[in-house]
Amino acid sequence: MLYNIAISLTRSQKRSIILSADVILIGLSYILATFLLSDEGMRLSRLYEMRYDLAVLLLVGTLMTVLLGLHRIKLNAYEMQGVMESAFVAAVLAISGILLTMLPAKSDTAPHLYVVFGMLFLILSVANRLLMRAVLLWIYRRGSPGIRLMIYGAGQTGQQLAAALATDKSVQPMVFVDDNQRLHSLSIAGLRVHSPAMIPTLIKEMEIDRIVLAMPSASNKVQADIIGRLGELGCEVHALPSFADLVANTAASLSDTRPVDLNTLLGRDQMVDELPGVADTYQNRAILITGAGGSIGSELCRQLASCRPARLVILDHSEWSLFEIDRELRSLNPEFEIVPVLGSVTDKALITEVICDNSVNIILHAAAYKHVPLVENNAVEGMHNNVFGTKCCAEAAREAGIERFILVSTDKAVRPSSMMGASKRFAELLIQDLATRSANTRFSMVRFGNVLGSSGSVIPLFEEQIAKGGPVTLTHKDMTRYFMTIPEAVQLVLLAGSFARGGDVFVLDMGKPVPIEQVALKLIEGAGLSLRDEKNPEGDIEIRITGLRPGEKLHEELLIGSDMLTTPHAKILRAQEERLSEIEMAKALKSLRSALDARDKDQLMAIVAQWIEQSIAKDDLSVNQ
Repeated sequence: MLYNIAISLTRSQKRSIILSADVILIGLSYILATFLLSDEGMRLSRLYEMRYDLAVLLLVGTLMTVLLGLHRIKLNAYEMQGVMESAFVAAVLAISGILLTMLPAKSDTAPHLYVVFGMLFLILSVANRLLMRAVLLWIYRRGSPGIRLMIYGAGQTGQQLAAALATDKSVQPMVFVDDNQRLHSLSIAGLRVHSPAMIPTLIKEMEIDRIVLAMPSASNKVQADIIGRLGELGCEVHALPSFADLVANTAASLSDTRPVDLNTLLGRDQMVDELPGVADTYQNRAILITGAGGSIGSELCRQLASCRPARLVILDHSEWSLFEIDRELRSLNPEFEIVPVLGSVTDKALITEVICDNSVNIILHAAAYKHVPLVENNAVEGMHNNVFGTKCCAEAAREAGIERFILVSTDKAVRPSSMMGASKRFAELLIQDLATRSANTRFSMVRFGNVLGSSGSVIPLFEEQIAKGGPVTLTHKDMTRYFMTIPEAVQLVLLAGSFARGGDVFVLDMGKPVPIEQVALKLIEGAGLSLRDEKNPEGDIEIRITGLRPGEKLHEELLIGSDMLTTPHAKILRAQEERLSEIEMAKALKSLRSALDARDKDQLMAIVAQWIEQSIAKDDLSVNQ
């Protein structure tokens, strides 16, 4: 009912109500001032004596309100400028009253009465408008519920957004979340700031509909990681450019606030909600995560933090990446035990020391060089890090008798056509071999496709190219890839650890592979732009075919063989694959070490050809024909 009345009022009726309220407040302020300063209190006779003064003040106040247009200022727009104008009206009223005391008939009236009167009117006038605005917004929001908004980032852009939406009846900012621990529990722009760890609880309690990422200065990788984590919570996720960029930077536009729909890019529903919990496996355990600063490693840290482990030992060779994830984890829970270790997984002595000093129970090995063209051009370093780094960690784990060792692998390890894929396949064979000779440690691995939003992945690259106006570069028109989100990939890794019996290769049922061209098209459309091609020469963004890069496959695979076994969950499969014998593995590693020491890439390629299942060359043939 109140909502219907509010929306039925005309503009002139609203102005009349505001003007009438100001006139009433002039009389009320004068009466209150007289009552406060009079020794005899308020009498009807005293009120009668004041009638001429009150009439003059009402006339002056009405004229000033109309001349300044105070009654025409929308309640939503009543900010500091309106307060200053109300103060000016109050000052004029006070001065008018003081001038009245100079008349012979009013010589017994104290001038300070009108000073108090002016101050009371200012307070009541401003409070009345703010109260009317709050009531009106409450009526509008109760009558027509708007979007309930969570703002991720309480910096300048987030504060500007909250201020801009504070009086909007269709969007209601509810709460801030921010990684900065010093802001937690503070109120900014009228909203409480919480830790990102509280996001699931806040969404449920406050019935949040949409999350806006107000961190325009954050890198694409950081934003993509956050969007990937938030995308599984059932809310739309928007990324907002800074307000300065919207005006000054032609590359930024309001289209940047369009929701990032990972399900559309995947071509299937996300599976995070379908995967069982794994907290029991990792609770009260000391866990070492290698490559903790990377896309997968950092998400492993976040998800494991919710499993209440005894401690997390995070290792990375990048000082900055290690600093960032360490700072983030400490902001999530200041009492949580984090042990940051700066170093390389190829340092066997370091890994052994870390395991012993921290009584490590579980190792999640996510450290690897993974960029195909880069490793192709630096094959010796790539093979050394990915194979012998895995060997150092796995052997240290077996010697220490830890409970579980989980290797993070990739679909590029299946019949590899690149040195990166070959290095990961060598790492898989190494883990399978150690699994047959380990009495206490359960060795397993998890294999998945491309991860949306990971560092160096195609999605941030396409988004950067689109932001610059194109072109979007595609190596081949028919290229396909399996995709999954970072939370899905990490949940699979954690599940592998909980299901592991020894030597297992776990694979997620990822649906059908996604055409990369389709991903590019959807990202262009999602940015509010159109494709420029022969059919639409006036379009915004062009897709340019550049040709397959060295070591790049047209289509990726997840399985080497066709034999699959079930696991406790329908979406998780266990692959049955051939492995090298202990003697064969020893020969392969010896040859590999010799080639790396000599830095002989030709010998390296010969070793890969001898021991690793090679990719069928039909992709290359189809490209060249």
